[in-house]
Amino acid sequence: MWAALRDWAARVRRDTYALWFAVRDQRTPLWLRALGYLIIAYALSPIDLIPDFLPVIGYLDELIIVPAGLWLMIRLMPASLLNECRSRADNWIAEGQERPRSKLGAAIVIVIWITVAWWLISIFSSPAIA
Repeated sequence: MWAALRDWAARVRRDTYALWFAVRDQRTPLWLRALGYLIIAYALSPIDLIPDFLPVIGYLDELIIVPAGLWLMIRLMPASLLNECRSRADNWIAEGQERPRSKLGAAIVIVIWITVAWWLISIFSSPAIA
């Protein structure tokens, strides 16, 4: 069971890098690149939407949100381009290259946090309606 989980995690990592290459490739359709940028920006963001220190739910994004986005992109991507990007990702990993980071993803998460905080503050600071 642990071996299967490790294999799955390795495939998710490789496909994350593959899609990182794909969104930068001009052969990827524009609408798919736009969707891919959002998914990859979040997947490679150094900040999580749900912080990992929260018990159980802190890992939901890594276990559900990111793999679901990757799955969608893989299904929509042209097969030849996906295979080429997967090969590039395998080479990237084999060479021990540094993990790409997404400042855009971090910015998106921070904007979401600020928006939710503002919304909660406005709800709880408004006078009660009698």
